[in-house]
Amino acid sequence: MLLQEKVALITGAASGLGRAQAIEYAKEGAKVILNDVNAEGLAETEKLIKDNNGTVLSIVADISKKGAVQNMVNKALEEFGTVDICVNNAAILADFKASLDISEDEWDRIMTVNVKAVYLLTNALLPHMLEKGKGTFINVASIGGTIAGVGDAAYITSKHALVGYTKQLAFNYAKDGIRAVSLCPGLTDTPMVRYAIDQQHPAVVRQIASIPSERIGRSEDVAYFSAYLASDRAQHINGVEMKIDGGQSIG
Repeated sequence: MLLQEKVALITGAASGLGRAQAIEYAKEGAKVILNDVNAEGLAETEKLIKDNNGTVLSIVADISKKGAVQNMVNKALEEFGTVDICVNNAAILADFKASLDISEDEWDRIMTVNVKAVYLLTNALLPHMLEKGKGTFINVASIGGTIAGVGDAAYITSKHALVGYTKQLAFNYAKDGIRAVSLCPGLTDTPMVRYAIDQQHPAVVRQIASIPSERIGRSEDVAYFSAYLASDRAQHINGVEMKIDGGQSIG
């Protein structure tokens, strides 16, 4: 198994890409720490993993708060003794709004969850990883971290920031055994996207038409690739953005 004896902390694990990655990591042998603010959804993910004999710890916490992040890391280390992989997956967006349509409060909230929370969790884990000389960060960005038109102005900005932060993280700490990779999915069938598809949102219809196969991704597609990137088989992949979009971004 790709992740045998590894311990992975995954944020935004109550549904969508976070849940899919948590399930796949557990199947590949990892012990998983689940985080989300949605306690009910987190419990469902935990049950799915336990039903397949996976080892799991769930922690409900708001990762935009420094104290909550540090408490979560402390609990994880107390339970498992280490964290080998951090999947910074939690994110929010504001529909497909242009700049003039986004309130200051919306902008601040998106930047806090999508960027600041990643910084807080990364910094909470880095000392432990640096001490043992090894650690991997899978930062779930989006093709919206490389192109425009696949989200609102704040979301696109936050994902570009996450791609840049990932590069700098690898640049600063690769010599100390740290890997950081931006995982950049295209349009993927998650609950958030499914609602827009069902409503025939014009921006989503346009995105589907831009995919060469005219097929949106599955959460499992992203999860399989994420597990590989987190594994030792991908140890020479560092500081780069890895797209998994069915060719959506080439059009």
